[in-house]
Amino acid sequence: MWACRLLLVCCLLGALPAQAFERPFPPDARRGAMTPAPWPNIVIDGHTAALASGARIWNQDNLIEMPAALRGSGIPVNYTVNPQGEVDRVWILTADEIQTPAPNQQAVAK
Repeated sequence: MWACRLLLVCCLLGALPAQAFERPFPPDARRGAMTPAPWPNIVIDGHTAALASGARIWNQDNLIEMPAALRGSGIPVNYTVNPQGEVDRVWILTADEIQTPAPNQQAVAK
């Protein structure tokens, strides 16, 4: 009986931090509106950009999203660009994250 209770407590404690998780965006992240395009491109703010070969896209649940599975247009995102000018990391924003300033705007305000 005590094992069932211990398991239940561990499951509940493991689920709580995931709900309150605040994603740490790098200070050089940019804000934009993304529209999927044929691989390896995406369109950000009306400009076509190439995805880096190891690019990662995180959805609102902070899970990796495959570029081919993306649907819609004007998706609000934070993204970073590597030294070659390719987009290497993309975070699809939640409603709460959209309300906060972009990371590079926060750095300027400080």
